[in-house]
Amino acid sequence: MLSAEREKKFNDTAKNRDLGLVVVVEDIHDPHNAAAILRSCDAFGVQRVCFIFGKEERYNPKKIGKATSSSANKWLDFEIFDSAKTCFEKLRSEGFSIFATILDENAGAIKKINFKKKKVAIVVGNEHRGISEEAARLADEKVYIPMQGMVQSLNVSVSAGICLFEARRQRGARFSASKKEAAFLLEDFRNR
Repeated sequence: MLSAEREKKFNDTAKNRDLGLVVVVEDIHDPHNAAAILRSCDAFGVQRVCFIFGKEERYNPKKIGKATSSSANKWLDFEIFDSAKTCFEKLRSEGFSIFATILDENAGAIKKINFKKKKVAIVVGNEHRGISEEAARLADEKVYIPMQGMVQSLNVSVSAGICLFEARRQRGARFSASKKEAAFLLEDFRNR
């Protein structure tokens, strides 16, 4: 039996999930970085995370970094793919637009990117290589985070958190789960 406080937490979380916002994690080498990304996903209301393992050794997202993720992985849904192509094809078949994070002359500054499309997938890449050429080529939009210092990169989990903050800031509550979706999530949370 759930306490009233726990039931309220489940209900509030389910209502605030944005099922039209997905994170794609491509070839993250360090599971601790992946766990930190999952923590940000949970914090910003993302329910679904897609992992692409094209070059890096595959690991189970449900079993990574309990300390780093604060067990956020328990509350998220995962899909695993072998390539950006197969992942993006699946997401596009569901109506998602693909936004890839990359420092590229064709990328737009994050504050100028419109994340208010109905379905948005944000792609973050490997700690050292960034996103793959395939992911960059197949993305609908390219996004970068402007920086003021000498270094032109951030830890991948920090980049993911910044992107999620901006996406949720723009999307607001109007993209939160419908009553039907929230009811389904609530029941799912109770059974996890």
